[in-house]
Amino acid sequence: MDQRETPYADAMRAYATSHPTRFHLPGHGGAGDSLGDYFGERMLSLDLMPMMHGIDMGATPTPLERSLRLAAAAWGARRSWFLANGASQGNQIAALAIAGLRPGGQMLVQRSVHSSVIDALVLTGGSARFVAPVVLDGMAHGLVASDVAAAIGAAGGATLSCVYVVSPSYFGFVSDIAALAEVAHAAGLPLVVDEAWGAHLGFHPSLPQNALRQGADLVVSSTHKLGGSLTQSAMLHLGHGPFAGALEAQVDRARSIVQSTSESNLLLASLDLARCRLATGAAQIGDALGVAESLRGRVRSGGRFGIVSDGFPIVPGFGGVDPLRIPIDTRVGGINGHRARTILAEEHGILVEMATDAGIVALFAASAAPSIDGLVAALHALPVDPVARRESRMPPLPAWGTARMTVRDAFFAPNEIVAAGDAVGRVAADSLAAYPPGIPNVMPGEEITRELIDFVQAVAAAEFGHVRGAVDAGVMRVVAL
Repeated sequence: MDQRETPYADAMRAYATSHPTRFHLPGHGGAGDSLGDYFGERMLSLDLMPMMHGIDMGATPTPLERSLRLAAAAWGARRSWFLANGASQGNQIAALAIAGLRPGGQMLVQRSVHSSVIDALVLTGGSARFVAPVVLDGMAHGLVASDVAAAIGAAGGATLSCVYVVSPSYFGFVSDIAALAEVAHAAGLPLVVDEAWGAHLGFHPSLPQNALRQGADLVVSSTHKLGGSLTQSAMLHLGHGPFAGALEAQVDRARSIVQSTSESNLLLASLDLARCRLATGAAQIGDALGVAESLRGRVRSGGRFGIVSDGFPIVPGFGGVDPLRIPIDTRVGGINGHRARTILAEEHGILVEMATDAGIVALFAASAAPSIDGLVAALHALPVDPVARRESRMPPLPAWGTARMTVRDAFFAPNEIVAAGDAVGRVAADSLAAYPPGIPNVMPGEEITRELIDFVQAVAAAEFGHVRGAVDAGVMRVVAL
């Protein structure tokens, strides 16, 4: 297949050119329309309704079908689906498909999954057994294959439905997917990988291989993150393993439940274009990798800050490092990560992806090679706070609470809102996740601890801090007594 082709995007452009006068949805106008003034008339002309003949309907293969086949070939999938509601939708589809494949089974889930996987448990009514990832210096990395094997053994007579893991981590730690796939398949279980941060993996020799090519059965890809498509666009990929035939039908059924009947074709076209750029842009990816390596080298040579991922190879479960994510230890250089991010943004106009108490994370798109001179200069000009070297201003990452109810039962149980201090010892009715990275610090059904309260309140109060699911920093929703 010719990866230079973009059938879906081309068909949209052709339709917009040949049908300038329209009496159908969407309901915005042309010249003089406020949307046209803001976004430009070209974007409005390309904003088409779904189910258009010659684009996603009509003689087969339609342009959409051809683009999906190109995506599957590019990632090494048996089949791929375009998604217009992000990797969150992909996680919901994956969980629903697994529930259809193995009704009543428990998912064996990495505890540091994205909150959308927990939301999916509410939708499916399924249950899960959680396996703790390796956590070092407040960073959740990946699962170790031997720990997964032990968890499968500990399940005893319980029926398991799949193994569900996250790779890469938010900090660029890539798990040993091949080892995890071997353990899962030996137990007769499909391996589902939330590869939200790894859409670009495998498209350059210096990048780790993607999860599909290492034996994963179902892979969620947040293509907009580093793959270059528009925000909220994503893909779901089906592998070639022993569960492919049965899973394919279940994915189709699940997608029909959570798919919008008016999904944005602009997002879908961006996926087509991003796939083309990734599959044919090894040279551009190489340029981005070169700039990223230069940034790491200049941070190291400055002698003040550290590159956190330098220590990843000795972490259990290690399978690689995503070189386009650069976690920088600022605390060792005498400044809190949240403060560093604020100064970089407000005084230098430089935005980084995220901050923790210990540092910041910068990232590069797979096809971008921006100048790093300003970032390097601004980093080394940051003020020094001697206290920051010795102690953290944030409470430590709290241990996960004991599960008292299933996620679905807790979510739909009668609930009440109480002062945060009065929530200690109660059962959470909502999922709370510090953003980024969106890993639930507590999920519905888990017991709320004092450590959790202290942590989420500190995150909410921090510069750029946000807690998804929180009613307010001072209150919590709990299961009614």
